[in-house]
Amino acid sequence: MRAANATLRACVWLLTLMPCLAWALASDRNQPIQIEADRATLDEKAGLSVYEGNVVMQQGTLKLRGRRMAVQVRDNQVESITLDGAPASFMQRPDGGATDQHAEADHIEYITADQQLILRGNAQIRQSDKERFSSNRIIINLRDNTVSAGGSSSGSRVRITLQPEAVPPAAPPADPAQ
Repeated sequence: MRAANATLRACVWLLTLMPCLAWALASDRNQPIQIEADRATLDEKAGLSVYEGNVVMQQGTLKLRGRRMAVQVRDNQVESITLDGAPASFMQRPDGGATDQHAEADHIEYITADQQLILRGNAQIRQSDKERFSSNRIIINLRDNTVSAGGSSSGSRVRITLQPEAVPPAAPPADPAQ
């Protein structure tokens, strides 16, 4: 039990070292991490922690939800985090933002070395109900804040919905007779 507690503390501590997304609140990194799941398996020798069943991880405004989350650690550094669900979801408030950023997919993978967030299977990113970016595969490069979507298969079309900003109605033209 003592080894399991030490592994759990190490994994939670290492998650705090994970770079936050470009749109993240800077203060999130300083918040405690809370993980809830129906089951947890911690293998210190393999550097793997697996959480299963109604997984919720929260740190400040960052919230991950899914059916299963695996955290791979190598050389005391988080190497990857994978989250599976139907869908798995990511939510976080951007610095200076009034609304949360949302991402969801059947499978979400965060690769720390590449600073990439990979969304696969029914992937979408949205900031509000009015703006949506979806494809079967979306890769977010956090290093340079770029997005790549789609693929070579016919079912991987990219769909983007943008709403125009509300423009006040134009004033009626002045009556030249007056």
